[in-house]
Amino acid sequence: MTTVADIEQNVPPHIVPRVRSARFSDGVATLVADASGLSRAAAAELQQELEQAIGGLEGVSEVRVALMADKVQRRIVAIGSGKGGVGKSTLTANLAVALARTGHKVGVVDADIYGPSQPMLLDAANQKPTAEGQQLIPVESEFGVKLLSMGQLIAPGKAIAWRGPMTGNALGQLMDAQWGDAEVLLVDLPPGTGDVQLTMLQKFKPAGAIVVSTPQDLALIDATRALDLFRQADIPIIGLVENMAGYLCPHCGQPSEPFGSGGAEAAARALGEDFLGRIPLAMEIRVASDAGQPPAANDGPQGKAFADIAARLSDWLARQ
Repeated sequence: MTTVADIEQNVPPHIVPRVRSARFSDGVATLVADASGLSRAAAAELQQELEQAIGGLEGVSEVRVALMADKVQRRIVAIGSGKGGVGKSTLTANLAVALARTGHKVGVVDADIYGPSQPMLLDAANQKPTAEGQQLIPVESEFGVKLLSMGQLIAPGKAIAWRGPMTGNALGQLMDAQWGDAEVLLVDLPPGTGDVQLTMLQKFKPAGAIVVSTPQDLALIDATRALDLFRQADIPIIGLVENMAGYLCPHCGQPSEPFGSGGAEAAARALGEDFLGRIPLAMEIRVASDAGQPPAANDGPQGKAFADIAARLSDWLARQ
């Protein structure tokens, strides 16, 4: 006659770590399994495997599988800027990679509907999301970061000529995807303060926001507008990041600051916000980004700049 020990011994080895308990009474085998981090399809497959493995045992007339899952506390971090061309997408990709390297479960939402660049930055341009019912399933990048972007859903080079409501619907599909065990979603917002930003702030209420700027006055004026938008929506400001903050001349080795230096830090101080750090204007960052190999994936000096900012973001999240 089948016993509980027999049931436990017949659980497939790769499923054993997920089985929390087993009972057997009056021909009914009842198993409780942990489905944390699994998609609906994977959870259904887990249940089916257990039913097939146990259902064939002598005396077992019915198999009941109860799936349990810890609810993921997922927090959204919006990364924005007042204007384009300040390196916001590069920062987002590298922060995600740096956080993933320290053990965080991270997803990236490329909310720049009209100019998606995350598939290139995370080397996922050839990966297409799948869907389960009405939900998209993010792709898994080689850097341990999940990703969804309009750049993966449209033909390369095709223009997206949509009005505001359509972009809002697209953003909703990206945000409401099956993010699984992702604890942090970094949202790469388009530049400015338009429809996508308003939809994000009103519907999805980020836990906090990071604003990116280059050091010069023009960029800082626009960054201040982005800060004001987040404040109006009662979104906590995590801090400012200064990008393209000087470089070393490859020929003479002397430092140069074509966009100035310290502007974002001074602005943060004047506005009463935290300054998270600066990223240099470096050829290595540009080359690595174009190749889909984020510097934050390595331990070089360029990667350290991103890792330091990611550590400050991680500290902020831990305090919330």
